Amino acid sequence: MISTKKTNDNGTESSFVNKSLQPGNTVIKVDKIYLEDFPFGENAYNLILECQGQDLENFDGFFIDKDDESKGKYKCQVGRIKSSQWAYADKQLNDDVFISRDEEIVKFLRTLCYATDSIDWLDGVDGKYETIETLVEALNTDCPFKDKWLSVCIGGREYQNKAGYTAYDLFLPKFSKEGIPFAAFDSENSNSQIFTFNNDTHIKRKVVKNVDSFEPASKEDFEL
Repeated sequence: MISTKKTNDNGTESSFVNKSLQPGNTVIKVDKIYLEDFPFGENAYNLILECQGQDLENFDGFFIDKDDESKGKYKCQVGRIKSSQWAYADKQLNDDVFISRDEEIVKFLRTLCYATDSIDWLDGVDGKYETIETLVEALNTDCPFKDKWLSVCIGGREYQNKAGYTAYDLFLPKFSKEGIPFAAFDSENSNSQIFTFNNDTHIKRKVVKNVDSFEPASKEDFEL
């Protein structure tokens, strides 16, 4: 669909700012963290971070509570970011290598807790919880990461929203020798360590195919 509101009358780009967080380099804080079932894998989870960016001048964001508009609106962009492009699941790679869903989630939680200066909380609950579900729930309840700002690089998978516009399923790029997806905002080396956003690397494009008929999506359309 063609937007008629994103350019000014003189043909230049307008100052329109999306209410949702978008792929790129930015600064965020995590408000909430939780596990979400991944429907195309057995016992698989996505780890979701509900985040908000820094306040913007004269910004009219989403309602803080859509059921209680008296609470006002966000003065910043907000959004859901997956901790990984792929869901977490147990996987046997070969006879010698087994990927544990829960261990991989804990690895991410440790990195997040280090970056938000809340590793003492995670170390303090070592062996306390029987399941990854109860551990993540406790972390979200105690919220030791609250109001801790992070410098991040956000990636995204393109899709078409209900209005017909291109939108993004946001995720954090994978840690690698080339860089990291986030670090404490006040870290002296955070800017040099973090990936510089690259459209070719950090955006998974929606593939448009010419087909004679439409077929429903299947498990093969997704990866773990």
